[in-house]
Amino acid sequence: MEKLLEILKTVCPDVDFETETDLVEDGILTSLDIVMIVSELMASYDIRIDVDDLMPENFKSAETILELVKRAEEN
Repeated sequence: MEKLLEILKTVCPDVDFETETDLVEDGILTSLDIVMIVSELMASYDIRIDVDDLMPENFKSAETILELVKRAEEN
């Protein structure tokens, strides 16, 4: 989780990823933020995130983003 939080804070330094629970619904993350996060995740974790995974529920919180990364690492 620490590595993920570092990546997220690099992309969106003004967001408190440790406490926010609905980043998309609350309008904290924009679609551009999500694209930049996905790009950083794929580069940092050497994973592939499919377009089908770009759904709001996968970006609600740091925990859901971490689950997305774990699923991508398994594939």
